[in-house]
Amino acid sequence: MPGYQSINSKMLQVPVAPGQEVYSRRGAMLAYTGSVSFAPSATAGQGIGGTLGRAVAGERTVMMHVTGHGTAMFGHAGLHVEVVHLSGDTLYVEADRLLVHDASLQVGTMFMGEQGGVRGVIRGAVSGQGLFTTTLSGHGSCALLSHGGVMELPISPQRPVHVDPQAYVAHRGEVQNKLTTAMGLRDMVGRGAGEGFQLQLSGSGVVYVQASERKI
Repeated sequence: MPGYQSINSKMLQVPVAPGQEVYSRRGAMLAYTGSVSFAPSATAGQGIGGTLGRAVAGERTVMMHVTGHGTAMFGHAGLHVEVVHLSGDTLYVEADRLLVHDASLQVGTMFMGEQGGVRGVIRGAVSGQGLFTTTLSGHGSCALLSHGGVMELPISPQRPVHVDPQAYVAHRGEVQNKLTTAMGLRDMVGRGAGEGFQLQLSGSGVVYVQASERKI
């Protein structure tokens, strides 16, 4: 069966079949054809430990388990949809950015402090993100939500990338990230968080940056 297909920049068509199930954001189904079922999922393919961690932090996004045989169309709040294909690597993304993903992908949770220590936690507070980030690993596809679409910026050891935390959507690859600032505390008075802080990503991979500083 064909994979994810964009209907337009804000709508996505996804095939569903036995062995080709997906998880979607609750309320994101726009239409479907065939015999397709939707059921709330407490784990969305994630282990109980990770699910409990997100629930304790109040950051759980309810997903639907989509099964059957047919085609489902998805979209959310008129946001742009970006399809990402994984080939054995890992995508780091905020849970509320996920529109739909293959059930074949391994879903996990990473504590923000694991990348950048205390700065990782501070990054979550400054950017409006939580203390946990969702990880998707393996072979399969997923679709991300963004304001105004995204651009993919390559990251290399010789070329780290600095991103406004509010514009950050996701990243993949062997990437380290930390929060940096280019100005002193006195300079930051009266400025927005995005003007005073940048998210520095280094290593080898790709970062997805949206064309806006708005959160979902």
